[in-house]
Amino acid sequence: MRKAQLYTFYTPHMVLDKNGKNVSRSPQKPKLLLNFLERHKLSSYINIQGDFLPFSQEDFYLAHTEQYVDSFFAGKKPLAISNNLDWSPQFAESIRYTNASLYHAIRHAVTHPDEICFSPVSGFHHAIPQAGVGYCTFSGQVIASVRLFRELGLRGAYIDLDGHFGNSIEDSRSFVSDLSLAVPRGIGNINPGDNHQKYMSNLRRELGLLRDAILEKRIDYVVFCHGADSHEDDDTRGQCTTEEWLECSSLFYEFVQKIDQKRQKPLPLVLCLFGGYRKDDYNSVLSLHTSDLVTCLNTLCGQQILFEPVVKPRKK
Repeated sequence: MRKAQLYTFYTPHMVLDKNGKNVSRSPQKPKLLLNFLERHKLSSYINIQGDFLPFSQEDFYLAHTEQYVDSFFAGKKPLAISNNLDWSPQFAESIRYTNASLYHAIRHAVTHPDEICFSPVSGFHHAIPQAGVGYCTFSGQVIASVRLFRELGLRGAYIDLDGHFGNSIEDSRSFVSDLSLAVPRGIGNINPGDNHQKYMSNLRRELGLLRDAILEKRIDYVVFCHGADSHEDDDTRGQCTTEEWLECSSLFYEFVQKIDQKRQKPLPLVLCLFGGYRKDDYNSVLSLHTSDLVTCLNTLCGQQILFEPVVKPRKK
């Protein structure tokens, strides 16, 4: 039986106080979501694990060139703003914690598989070894999984339901020699294609392949990244209606439930946020993320939480 809360690797150091001119609100999303959960009386289901250490500058060399890493932390343009976000010393410091959050969440999940871990982060899956790309600064997935493979010999899979293909893992394979051992090709970076029911069909097919890999002990942990920008009313115009987006959550958590039953033990599981962009109504983004967390808690943790997401149509 899984524990009844989400073990959440969060510290205020992860959050940018002022968003400046940034179009993306991702640097503030962890705090915005936790505040949203509190307003909806759901914070009791969040067990904060906030005493983890940040990454050092050298930790980022694992997945990136020294030129890029050093330029970013020194605020040296153009590389320091290659992620399309304003640079500041506080933003650079927050990046150390967001990337460390994912690593520590996975590390905790594999040593305590009955505890579902939550890393409320985004801004990872477009970065490449030489630069940041598309609101993503460093390849947090690559760093976390390669470290865990080198330390514990464990292999992971990412189910990336962000609205945009997560290229970071694939673009890093030639740069990081053992990445394909840590995140196996074909099953380690799942990004369903197409739209609406074809998208759902592709997700079901990918989950079937992942199920076999888990049961054959080729995958040791799973990270679920349900980005809200895969919703059709997102500013980036995603692939799913509200009903389809919510169904993706149900499909995945029911998949994990069945895996747990077949294994007769819980699968190490970590949840992430990833994308979501609504200038007109950011609460719609937070509402979708909250609905995903509630679905997890109800399906896997024995809760009976009532929460109805409110997603407003995007203004023309």
